[in-house]
Amino acid sequence: MIYGTNPLTKMDYPDPDIIRVGDTYYIVSTTMYFMPGAVLLRSYDLINWEICSYIYESLEHTPGERLEGEQTVYSHGMWAPCIRYHNGRFYVVFIAHEFEKTFLFTAEKAEGPWTKSYIEGIYHDPSLLFDDDGRVYIVYDGRDIKITELKKDLSGPEPGGLHKTIVRDAPGKFLGYEGSHIYKINGKYLLFLIHSNKKKWFRTQACFMADSLEDSVWSGGDVLMEDLDQINHGVAQGGIVDTPDGRWFAVLFQDHGAVGRIPVLVPIEFNEYGYPVFGDVTKQIENTSTRPDHKYEQLYSSDEFDYQPDEHGKIALKKVWQFNHEPVSSYWGIENNSYWIVTDKLSRTVEFARNTLTQRTVLPYCSAEITLDARQMKIGDVAGICALIGCYSLIGIAKGQDGNYLVMKARRQGETEEKEYARIPLKSWKVRLKVAVDFTDLRDEAQFFWLHDGKWEKIGVTHPMQYTMDHFTGCRFGLFMYSTEATGGKAAFSNFIYHCPDGTENQIRS
Repeated sequence: MIYGTNPLTKMDYPDPDIIRVGDTYYIVSTTMYFMPGAVLLRSYDLINWEICSYIYESLEHTPGERLEGEQTVYSHGMWAPCIRYHNGRFYVVFIAHEFEKTFLFTAEKAEGPWTKSYIEGIYHDPSLLFDDDGRVYIVYDGRDIKITELKKDLSGPEPGGLHKTIVRDAPGKFLGYEGSHIYKINGKYLLFLIHSNKKKWFRTQACFMADSLEDSVWSGGDVLMEDLDQINHGVAQGGIVDTPDGRWFAVLFQDHGAVGRIPVLVPIEFNEYGYPVFGDVTKQIENTSTRPDHKYEQLYSSDEFDYQPDEHGKIALKKVWQFNHEPVSSYWGIENNSYWIVTDKLSRTVEFARNTLTQRTVLPYCSAEITLDARQMKIGDVAGICALIGCYSLIGIAKGQDGNYLVMKARRQGETEEKEYARIPLKSWKVRLKVAVDFTDLRDEAQFFWLHDGKWEKIGVTHPMQYTMDHFTGCRFGLFMYSTEATGGKAAFSNFIYHCPDGTENQIRS
């Protein structure tokens, strides 16, 4: 038996959908505007998870995705994906709200390569169903949940096929039904949805059941309205999966403030009518493992940036890294155990900086260190490490007419412009920087430090963070560089160390 604790990953993996193929469980999760995108996690026990692959390297190469000028896709990009496995192929389907189409990716192996195509139409929060008779359906939309029969190749609606509304949520000021997940289990059709309690904002899981798709009335209602960690945020939206020994679980998510939305494992049983009964949401969880000796790769990592290009000259970074928006490959690279960025555009703030390299932060608290080499930066350049979220904050070197300065900047929630909270003249072009974030009991704070005379010294203010819709993702550590006056400046980052309270961080040379 394998034991663990909820929430599962302690990191921002929202809108999870889950399947099991043989002895392996897979979760696909929302990644919004981070590239590579549509992360696929793998597990053999439902408790421990590692990154298997990403569904795509880049999506559509739009100006917003590429951060051209001040065009961005913050709060957009891919979300609420569905994953299915049918007749030897993996299927992942999702929308990105800036496009009037639905994306479909397929692969023979979870590791890829994945092939992109489109489903005609826009299907919000989609869920695929491959029925026993060979027909294929997609369930989707918000508040009024619809089902549409698709062509066998999934390219679009089947002419004359089934298309109707199957479940409606009553009007209200809070979230209506969405986040569809449909299954056929023991001859019954089960549809899982998320919405809010009608009296107050509280995520709630609902389920409806039908005997057929054509004529049946879908009956059901709320099946789970529970908290975890006493933070007054409900656990809901996600998929269900069975184990090889016949147990059933749901993988849902819970809002955890600025760290993001985190998966939660909940046991399920079925009553005599085939209707699911959710167990309690508990801190302690357990399950059997199909590979008890497997050693999982961590979902975060320190990095020496000791990479070698492949035969095509491409650098494959560790899977824990994602770029903020689509990177421009000719303006980043690896050299002398350093990650470097050269600017090719002017940017007003870190939000518009290309090639910002990110990792998720971890509940309840964590920190990251980096050595910054600013010798090739130009006047007006700023580079360093940030806590990337809508109300972001950063520490770095700003190069001025009269030399280098250590700066701490931030933008508070509700403010339109960032503020500089500290500026210290630097004699050196090289400095060791650290950002520490604390999410304990929704504290949601970031603090910044620099290594001065062999000791860590705080700079600037303790910055409050909030999870908001302007970015729509949890806080991340980000290595950034941007220019405000002239392009072509270069910054190099080395010896990245990620500290986590479980004590398992990969300590590399200091």
